[in-house]
Amino acid sequence: MAGSVAGDTWVEPYLQDLGDAHADLNDHDAFTTVVPHATLARLRRDEPVSWWDEPDGTGFWAVTRYADCLRVSHDVAVFSSARGIRLEDMADDELEARRTLMELDPPDHTRLRRLVSRGFTRRSVEGYEASIRQLAVEVVESALADDTFDFVAAVAKELPMRMLGRLLGIPDTDGHRLVELGDALLGNTDPEFTDTPVGLTDTDAFRLLPFRSPASLELFAYAERLAAERRAHPGPDLVTQLLAPTTDGEPITSHDFNNFFTLLVAAGNDTTRYSIAAGLLTLITNPALWKRWQADRSLTGPAVEELLRTSAVTMHFRRTAIVDTELGGRRIKAGDKVVMWLNSANHDEAAFPHPFRFDLAREPNDHMTFGRNGPHLCLGAWLARMELRVVFETLLDRVDHFELAGPTSRLRSNFISGVKSLPVHVH
Repeated sequence: MAGSVAGDTWVEPYLQDLGDAHADLNDHDAFTTVVPHATLARLRRDEPVSWWDEPDGTGFWAVTRYADCLRVSHDVAVFSSARGIRLEDMADDELEARRTLMELDPPDHTRLRRLVSRGFTRRSVEGYEASIRQLAVEVVESALADDTFDFVAAVAKELPMRMLGRLLGIPDTDGHRLVELGDALLGNTDPEFTDTPVGLTDTDAFRLLPFRSPASLELFAYAERLAAERRAHPGPDLVTQLLAPTTDGEPITSHDFNNFFTLLVAAGNDTTRYSIAAGLLTLITNPALWKRWQADRSLTGPAVEELLRTSAVTMHFRRTAIVDTELGGRRIKAGDKVVMWLNSANHDEAAFPHPFRFDLAREPNDHMTFGRNGPHLCLGAWLARMELRVVFETLLDRVDHFELAGPTSRLRSNFISGVKSLPVHVH
C-alpha cells in the first residue's frame, strides 16, 4: 500500500512503469522511454551475472547484484579499468589517446587523482556553498518568472553549468557553448545532441578522440587557451590548481589536462543536471513526497541521497578481468568485460529493503551512484550533493507544487540515464 498520508516519508512504488522484462541491454533505444528495471530485477533474481553478446563487440558480463558490483568496484587487482570504463572495445592507440584518470588503475590512478582532486574535497566544496546558493536563487527565480517552462533547460541544466563556470573561472557565455559540446560527448549516441551519433553513423575518423566525438577538438582548443592564460595569470580557480605542480614537483601533462578538462565539462554538468531532473520528476509523480519534504526540512540530507540512489544517472561502468576468476557463480576469463549495472545495484532487494519505495528518510543508504568508496569514487560526489541540496531547498522555499505540462523526453543511451526535457507548470 502506498505511503500517501501526509506524515509518511515514503511512497511505494515510486515508479509507475518498470519497462520491458526482456529488454536488450545493448540497445540504446531500449532506454528512451524508461529504464528497463523489470529486466534488471529479473536478472538479479534469475541470472545475476549474465553473458551478453554484442553486435559490434566482444560481449560482456552484466553484473546486477549490489554485493557483486561492490566487489568488482573495489577489487582492482582482478578487475581493471585500464581497458576502458564503457562498453566500447578500444585498440591500444585509442586507449592511449583517450585515457583519463578513470581508465587508470592504482598507483597511476592515485597519482593523477592527487593532482586533480584538490578542488573537489569535502572541505573545498563546503567553501562553495554561498556561491552555489546565490546561483541557485538567481536561476530558480529567473525560471519562476514564467508559470510554465522546461525545467531541464531553465534550472537543471543552468545551475551546474554556471557553477562549473565559477570553478573554471570562465564567463557564463563560454559555459553555454562548453555544455553544448559536453552534451555531444556524453550524448554521443543521441541524434539530438550530435551529428555523428555512435552506432548510427561512421565515427572511425574520430576514434582517437574522447567519446569518438569531433566536439572534443573544440574542447581541446579551449582547454589549451585556458591553460596558457592561467599559466601566465594564475587565479583562484580550479584550472590554476590543476596546473600547479604537486609537492613532489610533478605537474599534470598537457595531454592529461586536455582529456581531464573534456571529462570535467561533460561529467561536471550532465550528470548533476540529470540527477536534478530525475529527482523532480519523481517528486512530481509522487506529490505527497514534495509536501512531506516541504513540511520537514530535516529530511533534506537523506532525501538527497535517495534522489541519488533512485536516479543513478551513470547506469553502468565496465571493468576488464585481469585473471581468471569467479563472480556470482560464473567463471570469468581473463580479458572478459565485466559491467557493473549501478542502477540495478541501487535497487537490489538484498541491499535496500523495499528498493522501489522512495523514502525521504531512508537510512542507511549506501548507494553505488558515486562508486561506494572504491578507488574510483566519483571526484565530484560532494559537489553534486551540494548542488542537489541547495537547488531543492531553493525550490521548496518558493514552489507550492509542480505538475507536468507536457510529455518528457529521455536520452538515447544505455550508459547515461537522462531526462532531456521536463515541461512543468508551477503553482
